[in-house]
Amino acid sequence: MAEATLPRTGGGGPPAAPAAAHEPFTGSVWVLMIITLSLTNFMEVLDISIANVSLNNIAGSLGVSVNETTWAITSYAVANAIAVPLAGWLGRRFGAVKVFTGAVIGFTIASWVCGMSGSLAMLITGRVIQGLFAGLMIPLSQALMLNNSPPAKRNMALAAWSMTVTVGPVVGPLLGGWITDNYHWSWIFYINIPAGILCSIAVWRLLGPRDNPAAKLPVDLPGILLLVLWVGSLQVMLDKGNELDWFESNTIIGLGLVALIGFVCFLTWEITEKNPIVDIQLFRFRNFRVGMIALCLGYCLFFTNVVLLPLIFQTQYGYTATWSGRITAPLGVGAVLFSPIVGRLMGKVDSRLLASCGFLIFAICSFWRTGYTTTSTMWMLTLPQFLQGVGIATFFAPLVNISTGAIPPERMASASGFQNFGRMMMGSFGASLGVTFWDHRAALHRTQMVEALPLSGDRLNDGLSALQQAGVSGEAAYAMIDRQLSIQAYVLAANDIFLLSGIIFVALMGVIWFARRPKPGGGGGH
Repeated sequence: MAEATLPRTGGGGPPAAPAAAHEPFTGSVWVLMIITLSLTNFMEVLDISIANVSLNNIAGSLGVSVNETTWAITSYAVANAIAVPLAGWLGRRFGAVKVFTGAVIGFTIASWVCGMSGSLAMLITGRVIQGLFAGLMIPLSQALMLNNSPPAKRNMALAAWSMTVTVGPVVGPLLGGWITDNYHWSWIFYINIPAGILCSIAVWRLLGPRDNPAAKLPVDLPGILLLVLWVGSLQVMLDKGNELDWFESNTIIGLGLVALIGFVCFLTWEITEKNPIVDIQLFRFRNFRVGMIALCLGYCLFFTNVVLLPLIFQTQYGYTATWSGRITAPLGVGAVLFSPIVGRLMGKVDSRLLASCGFLIFAICSFWRTGYTTTSTMWMLTLPQFLQGVGIATFFAPLVNISTGAIPPERMASASGFQNFGRMMMGSFGASLGVTFWDHRAALHRTQMVEALPLSGDRLNDGLSALQQAGVSGEAAYAMIDRQLSIQAYVLAANDIFLLSGIIFVALMGVIWFARRPKPGGGGGH
């Protein structure tokens, strides 16, 4: 579909006056821009998960329960999800570079507030502010990177940016645990300060002179309020669903209804509004539609595994948090090593083929993990992580290239916002529903094993006798058998999730071919 057939720009009404043409960056200046924008994005992604492993320490320091400190995670996620789709409109209204630089400064100050927190209220306030500014940093960093890269280097830029998105959730818990164990939990926030100061100065010096002019756009206040309502309700529902036993809780039912009604009202309003806050019409681009489906579903399954695997290693295999991090760390190694290679290939090889390879690798890793048992060695657990890192490199950047290849530069921030919003929300879906499904399947497997277990018999009696001879009392022996049943049940339940993930990854290999082939360096594939 040609751009001329799209009468409304969305995401903030009429387009801004065209900025003066600027040549893309080249050489060392381009490299500095890539490093700076990737680092700011890495800070944001890192902060999504870095605090998760420090909740016990934070609770003890602030004198509150661990359940209360989870609001430090939820508040960040809610604010982040709300801000992401607003980035395109704000960038057009005030200038993308101004908004991005201001967001980095705001994020840095909020990180200092979080580290200085002496009460839970102060910490949550800091996390809300941090999440709001972080939500603006994600899509604007991607848009600025692509719009200021030479066509021949856009794929390398995408590969570098995508690597931070996928490696951050893996590095976060590992780094957060190490800092908390060796220093104080406040340093998980303080580490953002020097990086934030340097990045804000570098971005303004590099990109400030080429900022797009501000456009006097009408404020879609109803759209903003509806967005806050349904996204906030949905995110809180996802974060608290498993804790409150989902729809057994009136709170979760209420949040679900508010999210559903709010979404329907929001979508209806944005479609009919002349100057919508969110550019719904981006979905008229065929490649954007297909890319969004593949990216969101793929990331949902990927993030489910990222959340689930450390839980399995720590609760069922008996690994410490540190060793669990070491087992999952090769995922980041594979992504870092192969992302530059994929960036070069994207200019020569069909991005649909690269994305299909990524889904194939994800499927192989998922099927591989269905063979996990309680006797699996650390090497058997680690190797699929490295291979999946290779899959990340061939998954994320090619899909972003397919989705945004035909998007005009002035709408790139809105497209990036949509992509990242969908990715984050589906990641939340995957994490919440994946853990719930794991618990339910474990309960089913445990019931089946108990039913098959003889209440008496030679094998059971021999096992009990062996334990008692080792000095284990009768009750303790039964408790040990019960524990083994639970471990086996949870391992089998995890294998069920891996099997389902593998099947869906195979299906996504076909979905991506409904998109048109993007032209090298961007463009095409409407």
